[in-house]
Amino acid sequence: MSDTPAETGDNPRPGDSYVQSFARGLEVIRSFSATAPQQTLSEVAARTGLTRAGARRILLTLQTLGYVESDGRLFRLTPRILDLGFAYLSSMPIWDLAEPTMEALVDQVHESCSAAVLDGSDIVYVLRVHTHKIMSTNLGVGSRLPAFWTSMGRVLLAGQPDADVAALLPRVPRQRLTPHTLLDDDALLAAVRQARAQGWCLINQELEEGLISVAAPLRNRAGETVAALNISGQANRTSAEMMQTELLPALLKAAEAISRTLGTRR
Repeated sequence: MSDTPAETGDNPRPGDSYVQSFARGLEVIRSFSATAPQQTLSEVAARTGLTRAGARRILLTLQTLGYVESDGRLFRLTPRILDLGFAYLSSMPIWDLAEPTMEALVDQVHESCSAAVLDGSDIVYVLRVHTHKIMSTNLGVGSRLPAFWTSMGRVLLAGQPDADVAALLPRVPRQRLTPHTLLDDDALLAAVRQARAQGWCLINQELEEGLISVAAPLRNRAGETVAALNISGQANRTSAEMMQTELLPALLKAAEAISRTLGTRR
């Protein structure tokens, strides 16, 4: 039995240059949306017109490649799916919704601002508004950093249950990047819990000497943390106290505005 519906006049039989299995894979990816962020195998099959067997093969392939994850029943896309669209993301990103607010924040605080999502134990940058070059690494859309040692990473991890965070720790490589880098499991878990309790996170030179940053969560309509927003600065001119007392209030206000926008836009 074919994995696709019978061709009609509106769905003509493709030519020899048409790779049907690839098209089916894209249909499976497109079946996930704001209204269907996670689906069962049967739901994917129903939305795409595939048989359960066909949908299962595609989902397991995407899962093997890291574009889909599953708890055994429900499937959902991972942030790695952004790898397929960074050219578009750079030119006309969904994050255009956030960019004007981020640009206004940068103008106000005179520090760089970034947005990122969580992918396993890494954060992936989805938008960055520069003011000064503050890191030796040239960060841009698609850049990855270890979540446990970044302010955005800890805010994003804080949106996960403790059990999920603890399960990541044994798989995370440890390297003392600076004298301030936390390495102990209990200390890292405590730092994530602190970020969850206070609703923001400040990192002072744990990732790189001289780098200080503070982050806040970006939440969807359901109140779930879907991304993080941060301000980064140089420790020699922006102390941790100044970051917290002078810059954090502006960051929290911007994060709230972006969260409202994300909650009303699909």
